[in-house]
Amino acid sequence: MDIHIIAIYFATFVVICPDCNIIRERLGALIFLNPHNIKVVTMEFKFPGIRILDRYIMRKFLGTFAFALALIIVIVVVFDAVEKIDNFIELKAPLKAIMLDYYVNFIPFFINQFSGLFTFIAVIFFTSKMAYQTEIIAILSSGVSFRRLMWPYFLSALTIAVISIALNMFIIPKANEHRLEFESQYLAKGIRAKQTYDQHIYRQIYPGTFAYIRGYRGDTQKAQFLAIEKYDSNKIVGILEAQTVTFDPETRRWTAPKYTTRTFEGENEHFEEHNRLDTLMNLDATEIGRVEELIKTMNSVELNQFIKQQEDKGSDMIALFKVERTQRLSYPISAFILTLMGVSLSSRKVRGGTGLHIGIGIALCFSYILFGRFAEEFAKGGVLPPVLSVWMPNILFSFIAVYLYRKAPK
Repeated sequence: MDIHIIAIYFATFVVICPDCNIIRERLGALIFLNPHNIKVVTMEFKFPGIRILDRYIMRKFLGTFAFALALIIVIVVVFDAVEKIDNFIELKAPLKAIMLDYYVNFIPFFINQFSGLFTFIAVIFFTSKMAYQTEIIAILSSGVSFRRLMWPYFLSALTIAVISIALNMFIIPKANEHRLEFESQYLAKGIRAKQTYDQHIYRQIYPGTFAYIRGYRGDTQKAQFLAIEKYDSNKIVGILEAQTVTFDPETRRWTAPKYTTRTFEGENEHFEEHNRLDTLMNLDATEIGRVEELIKTMNSVELNQFIKQQEDKGSDMIALFKVERTQRLSYPISAFILTLMGVSLSSRKVRGGTGLHIGIGIALCFSYILFGRFAEEFAKGGVLPPVLSVWMPNILFSFIAVYLYRKAPK
């Protein structure tokens, strides 16, 4: 079979190199006079399909993954309910709302948050069990290559990645919106206001123009203090200040009974007092809240539009928004990397058994998660570009996965 593969390569070379008469004369019989062998070689690269062994491994993979997720979801829901039971009773939250509005929307978020970890654990658990029962040895001894053995793992990882991307892009943002709405209505008083609005809000509304808002409350739509600062070449040139300010979300107008203006010309400062502030700012009601929560309630289309809007304003929080957008794709892709690492680690039968495989696997997986969190903070702080920072854990652990794959038993 190897001589036929060589023939295929030389056939391609001869076709694209018509002046190579000597090569054509010496290899013509080998290449062109035996088309049957060439046909056999071509069949080697056809689509693998899904066979009995593939269905067996996929059923094991996805079944273990679903069982592990279901088990941990039950545990987390029970602990969360015990923690919040006093709030539910105090504010008389209906059982239907608790189950359908809160936990049904909480579960997709939790599943996606830890899908990578449970993908890794599922792969290691059932693959090491197969290795311990010598199933892997039997499969490889029957003539199935290790690369071919990876095919059902790849299909299972693809299934998990596609579901995770769909959850990230469209389902989880909508679920987060309903979950946060439930929390604002049925959690303890003041918790939602504390979660949604910072005491000090600082936003860029135009290039060179910033708004500072202190003590804003969403229920009354009033703020204790408002300041609009204008800068020119990194130097402040004017400030508008007002106290007890009221915000109209529909018109985006801010009103106050009195306000003051200060202008700076070199070392000179001019101070003036005025009656009745009524000003329009390029600031939506949604932008006043905690932006970290706001962007988690946007689907991918809305998030892209929001990022474009903030770029036009010259916002200094673009890195945060791009981190959120990039994570929605990069994290699901990690299913392939963690699957390759898991199979490469657990396909060898060792004296420590399944426990050793799971221990090593969990250590690697938590290293991946920890490294991802550090990279995310680097991106938010502007140390590294957001796209590079978010994809860096995948890039690094891809090399680790390839190394483990090359060391795996063939």
